[in-house]
Amino acid sequence: MQWYFVAALLTTLTSSQGILTTLSQSNGGYKYDYATVPFLAEVFKLLVSSLLLWRECRKSPLPRMTTEWKSMRLYPIPSIIYLIHNNVQFATLTYVDTSTYQIMGNLKIVTTGILFRLFLRRKLSNLQWMAIVLLAVGTTTSQVKGCGEASCDSLFAAPIQGYMLGVLSACLSALAGVYTEFLMKKNNDSLYWQNVQLYTFGAIFNMSWLLLDDFRGGFENGAFWQRLFEGYSITTWLVVLNLGSTGLLVSWLMKYADNIVKVYSTSMAMLLTMVLSVYLFNFKPTMQLFLGIIICMMSLQMYFAPPITLVDIPPAVKAAPECLREVSIERKTDS
Repeated sequence: MQWYFVAALLTTLTSSQGILTTLSQSNGGYKYDYATVPFLAEVFKLLVSSLLLWRECRKSPLPRMTTEWKSMRLYPIPSIIYLIHNNVQFATLTYVDTSTYQIMGNLKIVTTGILFRLFLRRKLSNLQWMAIVLLAVGTTTSQVKGCGEASCDSLFAAPIQGYMLGVLSACLSALAGVYTEFLMKKNNDSLYWQNVQLYTFGAIFNMSWLLLDDFRGGFENGAFWQRLFEGYSITTWLVVLNLGSTGLLVSWLMKYADNIVKVYSTSMAMLLTMVLSVYLFNFKPTMQLFLGIIICMMSLQMYFAPPITLVDIPPAVKAAPECLREVSIERKTDS
């Protein structure tokens, strides 16, 4: 399976994620506990990965599975990073509004490239660095509202703590992705075995977070497993399946492609979501959206296209060979 097919599928699923989440609302709110969705998504990924690993183990030769504690102890780290990232997200939103947070979130595009270079030792060409910066500029441009709107000035009205937390959030998101790629590529273990380890710890940490919320609330609404499926509809289950499938595709890209491909897929998904919202939710397209799409498409071409296709190189002019003149030599013989 080619990476660009997986990337296109990831873009489609990611773009439909926000739409499905919006459709799952009722009267502007959620009838279900939205904190249970990530937990169920982790359980779904764990079950699918376990099934695929079981099928792989029935074949010969057996897949490679490292069971040393020295290797397995590294897999809880991404879950811990994401847990810290989620808390930083909530803290950031106490200082800045949603639109400012979304714009600042585009910093993770650049921070991913920087960490990609520093920790994975992957060298990027100058053209690729320009493409990454263009992608960040394009996604930011598409999210900036018109200057006639009241929220236009809010981007520069937040306190310094909000910007510092926003930068930290972008760095944590990039760090989690880069570290996950490092885990996936550090050995030749089966992808499904690596997923089982990742999602086992992911499910444990999500369950611990739900229990902590119940403890803080004094178990007023009972334990989370008592209301786990309360208020769930078909659309809500589609959100869970979408989130779980997206995670499985991301792990595939981390194993066989890289973080930059994932960044491009999720960024293009955001633009696709905006376009679909025009038809589904009467979203009014702006000039900034069209400019952002154009800039992102240029970035996509710059990063993945062969450099020779981006520069018009004149054909080398070969010098015409000189005509060789035949010289006749008369040999004189002595009589």
